[in-house]
Amino acid sequence: MAEIAATMSVHPLRRLPGVAIVLTLLVVGFAIAAPGFLSPPNIANVLVQSTLLLLLSLPMTLVIMTEGLDLSMGAVVTLASIVVALVSLATGSMPLGLLAAVAVGVVFGLVNGYLVAGLNIPPFVATLGTLGIIRGLTLIITNGLPVHGVPQGFSFLGEGNLLGVPFVLWVLVVCALATHVILEHTRLGRYAYAIGSNPDAAVYAGVPVGFDTTTVYALGGMLTGLAGMIEASRLMTGQPAAGNGYELQAIAAVVIGGGSLHGGEGSVVGTLIGAFIMGLLSNGSDLLGVSPYLQQAIIGAVIILAVTVDELRKRRLV
Repeated sequence: MAEIAATMSVHPLRRLPGVAIVLTLLVVGFAIAAPGFLSPPNIANVLVQSTLLLLLSLPMTLVIMTEGLDLSMGAVVTLASIVVALVSLATGSMPLGLLAAVAVGVVFGLVNGYLVAGLNIPPFVATLGTLGIIRGLTLIITNGLPVHGVPQGFSFLGEGNLLGVPFVLWVLVVCALATHVILEHTRLGRYAYAIGSNPDAAVYAGVPVGFDTTTVYALGGMLTGLAGMIEASRLMTGQPAAGNGYELQAIAAVVIGGGSLHGGEGSVVGTLIGAFIMGLLSNGSDLLGVSPYLQQAIIGAVIILAVTVDELRKRRLV
């Protein structure tokens, strides 16, 4: 087990000071340029509006930790939101709809895990393929049209309040804590770090690489299905294109927060900060009147910059 211990010798939170500096500079810059940016209502709005990205960044953290990638995440969000709407309408039962949405995420998580760990297909190729399959299924099921008529009580998940706090934030806190515990305090988390750092050493150390990798993708799928439920609750419809592009923002959030596309690095805290930076960037751009089209270009530039910095840092360490 010495190889596994070696992979954990550097604490995954060591890059947080740099991320915190970026966050501070961003806040100060927008506070100067956009009056009202630091007002409590606006900050609360950023938190609520960023919840979906924050939630999606958690499963992406799990997957990237194993040197994996999940390009199908946004498509799973879309299909899960469609399924929860259709099942709720067909059965009149919201719990069944919620269960079906989570099941969709878990099933495709298992499929991705099997393709990557069982068939040794590169994660980029495997999840790009499932992305196409899921989008096709979504369009076949809906004929490209939104699903309306979701029960009104369903809106509580995305818009309701509990003890004066948006319910969706409670969901985020629970999911973030659970993901943190898995990564930092369980065997699966330690093995995920080891698999991402050195898969060959992990195999020699007796780590069940195939099983644990598939489990990580399944857990990621479960959280993605939950995000799909929240998306449907917010929109009160099932939209065939609701989750397009979410996976790219989640990848950017993980890398900005200290995760590495080479695997073996990252943390829940860093990822949440990275996702919050993305949310602040979008909110501040809106306040400054930046075009939504330009915002898409900015997000793309941020992704390239984050990956470039990670690659340069890796080369210095090798």
